[in-house]
Amino acid sequence: MSGPAGREPRRLTRWWRRRSLRTRLTVIAATAIAVSVFVAFQVASELLEWELRDTAEDQLRADSRILATNAEHAGLAQVQLPPYSGSGRLVRVILHDGSVRTPAGQPSLPPVSEQAGRVARGASADLLESNGSDEEGHVIYTLRAGDGAVQVAHVVDDGPVNEFGFGMLLIGLLCVVGGALVGRTVARTGLAPIDRLTAAAVRVAHTRDLDADIPDEGGGEIRRLIQSINDMLAALRDSRRAQRLLAEDAAHELKTPLTSLRLNTELLIRLDRRGTLDSALPAESRTRLLNDLGAQVDELSTLVAELTDLARGDVSDESTEVLDLADVVVAAATRADSRAPDVEVTLDVTSVWVNGRPAALERAVLNLIDNAGKWSPADQPVQVRLRAEGASAVLEVDDAGPGIDAADVPRVFDRFYRADSARALPGSGLGLSIVQRVVDAHGGRATVARSARGGALLRVDLPAAAPPAPTARLTAGEDTAMR
Repeated sequence: MSGPAGREPRRLTRWWRRRSLRTRLTVIAATAIAVSVFVAFQVASELLEWELRDTAEDQLRADSRILATNAEHAGLAQVQLPPYSGSGRLVRVILHDGSVRTPAGQPSLPPVSEQAGRVARGASADLLESNGSDEEGHVIYTLRAGDGAVQVAHVVDDGPVNEFGFGMLLIGLLCVVGGALVGRTVARTGLAPIDRLTAAAVRVAHTRDLDADIPDEGGGEIRRLIQSINDMLAALRDSRRAQRLLAEDAAHELKTPLTSLRLNTELLIRLDRRGTLDSALPAESRTRLLNDLGAQVDELSTLVAELTDLARGDVSDESTEVLDLADVVVAAATRADSRAPDVEVTLDVTSVWVNGRPAALERAVLNLIDNAGKWSPADQPVQVRLRAEGASAVLEVDDAGPGIDAADVPRVFDRFYRADSARALPGSGLGLSIVQRVVDAHGGRATVARSARGGALLRVDLPAAAPPAPTARLTAGEDTAMR
């Protein structure tokens, strides 16, 4: 039983949501005016009815007093009652024996009620009563006079109220229609900027032309909406430009290793087809060529992995957690040692808690160590320091290499940027760009300076967090050498 009844509101809700905003505004305007007219009609009808009733009752009392005065002077049985003129008030005299006198030709009134009889007998002074037992109701006022009473009555006439109601109904209908038209006009005028905005958005979607800004017009909410959409288009333009640059830079960076790999592979295939592989390439040369091929494959794999990580647009799908950054640094140093055993890394880390993503932070620290390892001389270690400084966790990676030229400092963290001195070294130019993105995602800051040893000093500042326990847990606080 409740199923169909419960579905009706949902069906009406779905119907309402499918209507256009212009239609909704029109319906709302018409409904508001209709409700206002109905309320005004009810209030005005009640006031009019009260006013007519009060006026009629006052007139009945005044006429009754005049008739009672005449009756007391001339006597109830002799007082003159003019013939009924066909309209106006109705009168009746109640004698002491209960009989009544009425003017000639006057329509009959309802029988004398019990309460009116008590007034005639002197039990009360007056009485106002309504009688609707006949086809037409009466309002009768009974007033004690002499040894009886006089009555003045009038027929209840709802004509004025009905005429007023009919007039209000016509006015209400006109107001509703006018309100609907006004609401439609206001909706059309008010939504015209949104219509133009919609057309512009559809044009952008069809043409893919993100350079066409939507003209700023209107005011208030419309202007803020247009500005927001223009800001969104600007962000999309920047995103598309970044994607195009990423694709162009990736194609450029992939070209060199792919060309070298293709040439070396073609050389091996050509010599093998001729049957001169062993004679043309001694064992030592073949080993060196195969090692070059393996190095080129590794370089391509690293470049593809970094491109994939960079193009994802976010740091990671992993959730943030409160973690000890010292554990992350130690884990990254361990991975760096396994990847480049000939690079010495010394750690001077103190337990500092941050709110972050462990895998992303470990990747950033690993990139910093790998970058320093490419520049650090064989007899000089890469120094990694972690400490708390105010409300920040400060990580420094220090190498004893040649350092970074002042002209290259502003572009150190750019994608694919490699200084002229780094062209001959392995790498894709994406490592520090990934570091920058990870640090930005954690609300931190990455900077570069010259170290006291003459090399590069890469510094990362991250917001520190309160440790999960009352006292922070200490990790590898001693200097540690890893080979």
